[in-house]
Amino acid sequence: MNEIAVFWFRRDLRLTDNTGLYHALKNELRVLPIFIFDTDILEKLESKIDARVEFIHATVDSIKKTLQALGSDLHVYHNTPLDAFKQILKQYDIKAVYTNTDYEPAAIKRDAAIESFLAEHGITFKTFKDQVIFEKDEILNETGKPYRVYTPYKNKWLSKLASAPILPFPSETLQSNFIRTAPTAMPALSTLGFQKTNISIPPLQVIRKTITEYDKTRDFPYLENGTSLLGIHFRFGTISVREKVVKALPLNAVWLSELVWREFFMQILYHFPSVLTESFQSKFNVLQWRTSEDDFQKWCDGQTGYPLVDAGMRELNQTGHMHNRVRMVVASFLTKHLFIDWRWGEAYFAQKLLDYDASANNGNWQWAAGTGADAQPYFRIFNPTAQQQKFDPEFIYIKKWVPEFGTSSYIQPIIEHKAAVERAKKMFLVLKN
Repeated sequence: MNEIAVFWFRRDLRLTDNTGLYHALKNELRVLPIFIFDTDILEKLESKIDARVEFIHATVDSIKKTLQALGSDLHVYHNTPLDAFKQILKQYDIKAVYTNTDYEPAAIKRDAAIESFLAEHGITFKTFKDQVIFEKDEILNETGKPYRVYTPYKNKWLSKLASAPILPFPSETLQSNFIRTAPTAMPALSTLGFQKTNISIPPLQVIRKTITEYDKTRDFPYLENGTSLLGIHFRFGTISVREKVVKALPLNAVWLSELVWREFFMQILYHFPSVLTESFQSKFNVLQWRTSEDDFQKWCDGQTGYPLVDAGMRELNQTGHMHNRVRMVVASFLTKHLFIDWRWGEAYFAQKLLDYDASANNGNWQWAAGTGADAQPYFRIFNPTAQQQKFDPEFIYIKKWVPEFGTSSYIQPIIEHKAAVERAKKMFLVLKN
């Protein structure tokens, strides 16, 4: 067998400006591209009608067809990563495996196991920075510790960016270095155990007007193109973060700051993995959250009697998307008005959001709950009615998702605002120091 290298696609589902793929194709060996539908992940998904799996499947199929047109192919496996590599080793003489770094705790554990297995066979495992501009220990404070507050992190991030120009990794220019192989089968979505959905994924495009005017449009959920809707594409790497940062730099500092928030939460999870199960601010671990299954279900179903909250939850349930401003309102409502554990809401969002990302989901939920890094203060509680008056004054967004609003069919609020706020403040006040 001829010696080859492998490139393992993961959160980087594109052939262009792909760091790990670029380095793989630059090496002296021909490259076998692979993708693994990881059964360890898929089997944990409660619903087998999941638009994210459908999106990944369609994207992988597209890459596969592109490579087949070049005389190569993307080899697709449906297995655990370890068993997939055992299978690949029976077919090929592999000298190196290239991939891009993943920073989530489960991914770090998975990669350590794969690296150990490959080392036993004399195969090197090479990972590269791709989904972020700065990773791991590249942004630290003056004492060499990770930042716990966003603004100084952002300032250091921007300062470092100014002194380190962003360069692309033009993997698309090296496609002749893929191995030549006969076409292989692509497992059907049903083979993976999933069904098609009726959810449409936002198209892969950034409207220049959206970025240019993002700071003026981003807070109004009734606007069709007020945000870029690129979350799922950042999540699965169908776009390059380097390309988008370069675009954002001259166009809109606020849009750029959203990308910095993304990296801030990623480094929080990387350095403090306990946040997945515990409050970032440990003093809040003793909070006695309410455990009302009935109230939680009403929140999930968009039946709280607060129209902006209900509109947001129904939008999420029907489309897998929720406007960013509304996400803050519904998260605040669950944790402050209903005083239900942020972990309940986090888990629900994890099931539903197209752009679900563990670090951002956790970071934003803990921010809203007042327990996280640079969190919203416990005493600052969104008033859903005031938020509606400010950001959906004509009820355009609300009437789209809550058609019975304004009629006798619409339910009464499940809790009174003032009483809820007073209860939340009382619960937090004991721990404020």
